[in-house]
Amino acid sequence: MTASLAQACTRRAGRPGALLAAIPLVLAWVVTGPVFGFPNTWRLVINSLTSAVTFVMVFPIQSARNRDTAAIQLKLDEGIRATHGAQADLMTLERESEETPERVQAELAQGRPEGDCGEPPPGRARGATAASPSE
Repeated sequence: MTASLAQACTRRAGRPGALLAAIPLVLAWVVTGPVFGFPNTWRLVINSLTSAVTFVMVFPIQSARNRDTAAIQLKLDEGIRATHGAQADLMTLERESEETPERVQAELAQGRPEGDCGEPPPGRARGATAASPSE
């Protein structure tokens, strides 16, 4: 129930119609300022509404980000599984401490010559490992 509500909320709030609905409301608020003489209540209305909307929208936005991040992570994990010679232990890197990814990055950089962007050495196919019988 909560997940589907969050999905529906972020889907609707992210559409152009949401912006088109908000613009007239803000314009009406701006136009009524001079009419009412810019009282404190006038400022309080917009401040309260924007604070409430911001607070409420944080949760569905975070839910959408979590869902998207999980989907991307699964796709990357599948790519690692499908790549011959890839380091499968990197699939759990996001669950490790903050120092672990930095350490692994340094280790990987030490094993790669300066300027190497992952291209295979001449005479070696992409994805092949040193122990590959295809060499």
